Amino acid sequence: MAATMSMIFVLITQVMVAMVGFSYGQGLVPGVMIFGDSVVDTGNNNNLYTLVKANFPPYGRDFSNHNPTGRFCNGKLATDFTVENLGFTSYPPAYLTQEAQGKKLLHGANFASASSGYLDRTANLYQAVPLTQQLQYYKEYQSKVVGIAGKAKAAALFGGSIYILSAGSSDYVQNYYINPLLNGAYTPEQFSDLLVHSFNSFVENLYSLGARRIGVTSLPPMGCLPAAITLFGGGSNDCVARLNNDAVAFNNKINAASNAIKKKHSNLKLVVFDIYNPLLDLVKNPAKSGFFESRRACCGTGTIETSLLCNTGAPGTCTNATGYVFWDSFHPSEAANKVLSDALLIQGIDLIS
Repeated sequence: MAATMSMIFVLITQVMVAMVGFSYGQGLVPGVMIFGDSVVDTGNNNNLYTLVKANFPPYGRDFSNHNPTGRFCNGKLATDFTVENLGFTSYPPAYLTQEAQGKKLLHGANFASASSGYLDRTANLYQAVPLTQQLQYYKEYQSKVVGIAGKAKAAALFGGSIYILSAGSSDYVQNYYINPLLNGAYTPEQFSDLLVHSFNSFVENLYSLGARRIGVTSLPPMGCLPAAITLFGGGSNDCVARLNNDAVAFNNKINAASNAIKKKHSNLKLVVFDIYNPLLDLVKNPAKSGFFESRRACCGTGTIETSLLCNTGAPGTCTNATGYVFWDSFHPSEAANKVLSDALLIQGIDLIS
């Protein structure tokens, strides 16, 4: 099976390279627009009044310039690899940074904010940028692009770009599971319905603004995140089944919702990227992909540290993260992100066809 998947990946890559042709730096699509949470945030939280930041060492230590950028990782995110796979030579700039100006906006932008979720109340708990506000920033971005490139080129960018959304984990792990008022008012099934409603609204709004190629990530196996095992595992080192079951149930609903939206809009390409199974496989069978540690993260003790707790003074931080599935207790390492991005490439081929 592994050999077959490798052959498929090589074939897809060859097709993509042929499609790119000889235009250096020009991607398979006009641009990439990114929305969501810390899994895809590349620096929008850096200047916000929030404690949820990653713009300090050891974050970014394995990035190209070895400096922290605001990415919750030791290096590249899965979306960074995806952007590279699409043929781009630079990443969409984080919209709330100084980098997001002028011609740098003409191949997309990143609006994601760590600790954001499908529910605005989740982002508000951490002074992050809610998904509805990310959409407002995107509208502002559209006006800027029209002013820079003109209406025709702007319309081609908006209609041809790939839109990536990553959300949901913060709604559960950083809100629902720790908020007695919330989990007392809603069953997991009822709570997932709230999130799916927000998902539907977001996708419909993106569509009304010209988006025609949208990829949304499923929930990961939340019960296998090192912090989740520490907080909710009751002393066990195993993945928390209750959390994983909630993720599976939500993923089933988001797939059904996506199918309904596609039936409504025949010209919309909408793909739900399965992150759950590739990451679960890394956790359960790390050696198969060249990893040796999937319970503890690289940073600190590897059981609870993330954001401010993952700092240069955190005792026990590993010197080489390549064998670790997780960089901090919530987020995959660069090496794991590379594996996940390969899975995204295969699943998302319809978005570039």
